[in-house]
Amino acid sequence: MSVAEADQAQAPVDKILEVSNLRMYFPITEGVMIQRKVADVKAVDDISFFMYRGETLGLVGESGCGKTTTGRCILQLEKQTTGDIIFNGENISKLSRSDMLKFRQKVQVIFQDPYSSLNPRMKIGQIIGEPMKVHGIIPDKEARDRRVAELLSLCGLSPQFSDRYPHEMSGGQRQRVGIARALALNPEFIVCDEAVSALDVSIQAQVINLLEDLRDELNLTYLFISHDLSVIRHLCQRVAVMYLGHMVELAECQELFDNPMHPYTQALLDAVPIPDPTIEKAREHKIVKGEIPSPINPPSGCVFHPRCEKAVAGCSQAIPELREVTPGHWVACSEV
Repeated sequence: MSVAEADQAQAPVDKILEVSNLRMYFPITEGVMIQRKVADVKAVDDISFFMYRGETLGLVGESGCGKTTTGRCILQLEKQTTGDIIFNGENISKLSRSDMLKFRQKVQVIFQDPYSSLNPRMKIGQIIGEPMKVHGIIPDKEARDRRVAELLSLCGLSPQFSDRYPHEMSGGQRQRVGIARALALNPEFIVCDEAVSALDVSIQAQVINLLEDLRDELNLTYLFISHDLSVIRHLCQRVAVMYLGHMVELAECQELFDNPMHPYTQALLDAVPIPDPTIEKAREHKIVKGEIPSPINPPSGCVFHPRCEKAVAGCSQAIPELREVTPGHWVACSEV
């Protein structure tokens, strides 16, 4: 049974997002006056998954595997090459301009870098208030200022910060401003794109706890993109693993960490250091051989087979389907 078929079988559950057969190819062209396409960068190559309302789904994998591109397609910052993205029962790629504006009120993003994602020429109050002004939610300036003060307080900042510029704040404070801006339109769904990776560990913990509290208080749904598996384990209910544009495993968080089935997931988790130096020194590491292939010319069949210790002859011929091996645990591997 495919993810899409399981999706239909579980219809009574309240799903907020359904992604089916998503592909995002970036064309490579040559020529100056007359350009022609010579190849494609296959950033995301036929992935399907769904998300429940109020959950946090972690999206992990090496740099360049397609995590951020997936998030940008959901936000419609990139127009997918093929595939359907269904949000609250509507195919967002077919929305009219007016409906797209309504969609953007419901779906927001928290960017990775709190230093470059805020306009240095605008005060904090203007940055948070701008979405409300653009979408016409709170046209009155005094009411908007009150809402800005509420959002700052909600995110653990003093309302007095509204008169400051971004350069007058620390990295953690700026990221809280980014969260307040994302909440300005009362969204239902937030893409957190490496939202804490640019912060030091102590500030990371504060921001993660804030995101947890906001999720529970406002019934938010997060797509949490991250390299940090410890953050993913703490924050997420389910985890999806990507490799070279493909989704190779999807499971409940604890199940995936306790029982990883795909060879790539096993290697990824094995790379996480153990705090105890005695145990860390004694344990045997699984080193993945070779380099990550190019997304311009990915391997045939299973894209991980050139580096996989379990690969057999058939792995280079057929692309494995993401199938449900045990209840709620999906794996794209013919040898599992």
